[in-house]
Amino acid sequence: MRIRQKQKLIREALEDAKAQDITLLDVSEVSDFADLLAIASGTSTRHVGSIADRVVDSLRQHGVRALGVEGKGVGDWVLIDFGDAVVHVMRPAVRDFYNLEKLWSVGKETDDDKHLHHQDAKSAKN
Repeated sequence: MRIRQKQKLIREALEDAKAQDITLLDVSEVSDFADLLAIASGTSTRHVGSIADRVVDSLRQHGVRALGVEGKGVGDWVLIDFGDAVVHVMRPAVRDFYNLEKLWSVGKETDDDKHLHHQDAKSAKN
């Protein structure tokens, strides 16, 4: 499956599970382990887990299996590895602490309906 198709499925699954503050970053030019990072928040540990389950199940229905899922037992931060796409689902406090958007601000923010555009360090979240 192409990365744009996978990106669309990930976004739809996150939205269906009522994930908050969804960010998709194209990191293909700055990373050798993935082309896409998806970052989203859940309102509680239970919500984080259910969002992660929804993403895994949705992509599985389209023939894409997760290579690994980490952190589901704790529920503060779940990482789902799809090979060329990595999904991070976190509680807001954990997301604020690690601030992955700033860490990966050299990547490009991406959206299903728009062309890719560069996200410079000034526009990255603090």
